[in-house]
This record gives sequence, C-alpha cells and structure tokens, in this order.
Amino acid sequence: MHKNVTTPDYSNLDEALAMLADYGPEFGGGLSNHGPMCTEAMCAMGRRDRVLTWVEHYRKQLNPRVATREKITHQNWREALGHFRRVGDWSAFFDNELKEHPWNNVVQRWVETLSPGLISAAAHGAIRTGHATRSLAIQDTPQRRRELCDALGYWAAVYSVLPGEKHARGSAMPSTAIARVEVIPHEARGIGFASLDAALKQLDSFKPFENTLSVVAAESETSAFVSDLTATFARVFLANAHDLLTAIAFVHAVTGPSAVRPMLPYLRKDAIAPTLGYAWQASVALYSTFSIADPLRIDEFPAAISDDELIDRAIATGDEHAIKFTEVCLREDRLHPSSAYRPAALHAINLLRPS
Repeated sequence: MHKNVTTPDYSNLDEALAMLADYGPEFGGGLSNHGPMCTEAMCAMGRRDRVLTWVEHYRKQLNPRVATREKITHQNWREALGHFRRVGDWSAFFDNELKEHPWNNVVQRWVETLSPGLISAAAHGAIRTGHATRSLAIQDTPQRRRELCDALGYWAAVYSVLPGEKHARGSAMPSTAIARVEVIPHEARGIGFASLDAALKQLDSFKPFENTLSVVAAESETSAFVSDLTATFARVFLANAHDLLTAIAFVHAVTGPSAVRPMLPYLRKDAIAPTLGYAWQASVALYSTFSIADPLRIDEFPAAISDDELIDRAIATGDEHAIKFTEVCLREDRLHPSSAYRPAALHAINLLRPS
C-alpha cells in the first residue's frame, strides 16, 4: 500500500521564482533551464523545505536573461516565431499581453497557436508553460505571471513543427496505436547529435512518420486520452531507457503530454483534440527516433515503495529530470492508476542519480 503524497505546498514558489528571474531559458550550449519547472514540481509534491536549497545550487550554472532586441507586435509576431535570438522580445511581448488580457485568455490563445510546435525544444516550452499555468491557477502572483511570460516566450522562440499533417480521424487510443508506429531503422540512425532536436530532424526524411497524427482518436474523452498516452509512454520508458540520453529522451515523452493537462481547461472546445494530437505526435517522435524495444512486450512489476520515499529519492539525486518525472508519474497514477508509473519513476531515479 502506497503512502499518500504530502499535501502540495506552494509557499516558497514565488521566492524561488524570484531567485531564478535573472536567468535565461537555456544554458550550456542549448540545455533547457529546468529551474522554474522543477521548483513548481517540488511544491506540488509538498517539498517546500527542499526548494530554495535546490534552486541556490542549480542556478549557479545558468546563463543571464537574453536581452530584448526589437519589439514584437500583433502585426509582426509571425516573423519572430522560431528565432531563439528573439526570446527576450517574446518574453516582453507576453508581459504586455498579460497587462492587457486575463492570464487564462492569454493561455487559451497562445497555447492553441503554439500547439502544432509542442515538440519544440524537446517539448520544454510546452512543459514549462504547463507548470506555469498550474501554479497560476492556484494563486495569481507577479512572479507566476512573469514565469508564464518566460514560458510562452521560450515556446515561441524555439517553435518548430514535425513533418506530417492530420488527414483523417483515427479510431485508436495511444496504447493501441503505438503498435502501428514505425521507428527509424537502427542502421539508418545517425549518431553524435548535439541535441534531441537535432536527432529529431531525421524524421523530416522518414516518410512513415507523416501519418502519425492520423492514427489516434484524439477526439475521445480528454482526461482518458491523456492518461492512456502517459501510461503508454511510461511503458516505453521502462522498455527503452537504458542510459542518460535515452532516459532524458523518454522522460519527455511522458512529461510533454502530461504538461498539456493543466492547459486544457482554458482551451476552446474545438482546439482540445488538435492539441492532444500534437502531444501524441511529440511523444511518438521521440519513440520513432530513439526506441530500441517494443513497449507492449515488457513485464511490469509494481514498485514496492511509498510515494514519500520515491519523492525523497528523486530529490536526493538533485537531477531535474528525475524530480519532474517522479512528480508527473505520481500525479498521473493518482488520476488513472497504471502499474507502469512507479516502476518508471524508480527506473529514472536509478539512471539519473549521480554515479
């Protein structure tokens, strides 16, 4: 029997976000800044006492905020989409948006606009936006508004789309549809890519991927679709994560679609299914590029570990991916239990902890 997760405690979040406010969204040559996301996840897991110490250590490696260059407006924003050098301009743009419109309206408009690029920066823009949205729904504060500006600004600045369009409405849930997904043959895969995004560019010339959006029934019941999607890719994680690269790749195949969940209440009804389709597409992109095993043939064993111990082990690694992934697995398991979530979180902790 699993011990219940400690009650969420967001009392340190604004202080943590203030400590991170002077830093940009990337560092170390293209790594995403996980500071705001990870602190929000720790608050959601009731670990406020660990937040400020973790932030103080983590921020030492970060780069300063990117300076503004030129104002983005409603007339010229398309020209700036997908240009990382404009990330400071994008944050300023969304700051203006939040001064003129309620934050939930900004989420609605721009998540719908950016969702075709949910995969952008290995889904980090969308994931960061999901964390920011969840925290704002709990309490509207200046620090959380600024984080939403930076999250959406990052998503817009790194915006890119995967090949393929939805030509037909599928009938399968992700757990069934994944059996129809083709992967890039191992002998045809490149090596030594500088980033996950660079590796994903191989899909541009992999024709079978173009039909990915057509196979799932994204119009099905929303919460059930997200649960089926995250549980499926928790199984993918268990079957395929075997080193640092694959662990990080397949972590995002779960955290990416789960990040959509807190945004869904603010989207228009006719925008929900397309957004869920792009969440599926993003996860499948990582699967098609990095998988080594069939996730439907793995054995699952319940992780005999309490939630509290799992959380403490994740935080003890100090690793941002282990912490965020554990929070997502526990949250998704509470919503719709699957025997894959806890073993996946424990496997991630073991792979990502310092050697």
